[in-house]
Amino acid sequence: MGLVSGLVIGLFTEYYTSHSYSPVREVALATETGAATTIIYGFALGNLSTVVPVFCLALTAFTSFLLLGMFGIAIAALGMLSNLALGLAIDAYGPVSDNAGGIAEMCQMGEQTRKRTDALDAAGNTTAAIGKGFAIGSATLVALALYGAFITRSANPNNNFPVTQINVTDPLVFFGLLIGAMLPYWFSALCLKAVGAAANEMVKEIRQQLREFPGIRDGSVKPNHDRCIAISTDASLSMMLAPGALVLVTPFLFGMLFGPLVVAGLLPGAIVSGVSMALSSANAGGAWDNAKKIYRVRTTSHQWKSKSQGN
Repeated sequence: MGLVSGLVIGLFTEYYTSHSYSPVREVALATETGAATTIIYGFALGNLSTVVPVFCLALTAFTSFLLLGMFGIAIAALGMLSNLALGLAIDAYGPVSDNAGGIAEMCQMGEQTRKRTDALDAAGNTTAAIGKGFAIGSATLVALALYGAFITRSANPNNNFPVTQINVTDPLVFFGLLIGAMLPYWFSALCLKAVGAAANEMVKEIRQQLREFPGIRDGSVKPNHDRCIAISTDASLSMMLAPGALVLVTPFLFGMLFGPLVVAGLLPGAIVSGVSMALSSANAGGAWDNAKKIYRVRTTSHQWKSKSQGN
């Protein structure tokens, strides 16, 4: 079940992120009317791309549990993780081809070379999204198996507060469910703000260098790349402390304050909310990235526009 589910998730991820299919072409067509419609179409594509993968994961979890209980779910997760080496390889292909395109552009190797690296980068964006789909799916199944272990340990009568039954209508469980469903949004907000803050600092640094050294524009003066790299490195390390602490501290804190019943609701809330949000974000990002390459990959806008309408 894990192998088949991973295969289906990979195929549908390719459909929603590759420029060879209509969803990404629709996003590219939306760029003709402005940035706002592009963002709307991209978000819609990302949300729609979660339907089939979530159905696959739900069916996998249901069937595996029906056959072998929580052990079956763990085996299904192992089946999906058996492709981990391939998933990591195709996930790394995207940044390699993207950096190759950047090198070709900086070295002024010509438009034809840039078109080829763009085509490779477009394929890399799709493979990266497929790798993320595998990771998200397997993480969901592993988290579900770990949740089963948590419930089993919590039901031990030797505990001070044994959890013998999980009832969604219980106020403490429902409280935990709502808090858990909110956590992926809080985590994502912290990550997005970190990226935005680092980008702002980077732009300010670049503008300052261009003002102080105008020769950078014509190549007579070499820019200070080290300063820009330091900004990115410092932000990636320091600004991820808060999201990491959020993940580690929240279950412990709520368990200490409200007991294991709240944690029994907190964990599945985060799993259910996080899997859809992760799939949507990964696929929307891949689709946006490939949509901007369509004008380079296709020789004319008429060619891909007619194909998109035909599909």
